Amino acid sequence: MGLIKEFKEFAITGNFLDLAVGVVIGGAFGKIVSSLVDNILMPPIGILLGGVDFKDLKLVLKEAQGELAAVTLNYGEFIQSLIDFTIIAFCIFMLLKGINSFKKKAEAVAPETPPPTEEVILLTQIRDSLRK
Repeated sequence: MGLIKEFKEFAITGNFLDLAVGVVIGGAFGKIVSSLVDNILMPPIGILLGGVDFKDLKLVLKEAQGELAAVTLNYGEFIQSLIDFTIIAFCIFMLLKGINSFKKKAEAVAPETPPPTEEVILLTQIRDSLRK
């Protein structure tokens, strides 16, 4: 029964729910960035490079034979994936940078507790000695 209780505590904690939300939002964000790269960024880049469609860039290792498809290295799609990754990594970097700067500001604003006065120290010592 202890294992089930531990799992319930794990599944209900904020960290687990935050992770689940992050994964879902991250997946959706990845699709948006892929669409941005495929449909907005790569066509003009392809035009600048002489009308190249990056999805068509590949190196044929073995030609198609009958019903067997050709064996190819699709380096154009790989280039698009690299651009996707770079954009996502940059966005996450900027997000974390903003969060960290916000945390630093919050820490700077938080008041420091003053050291205890001599009276408080003496009262604490008296209290501790009476408890013994």
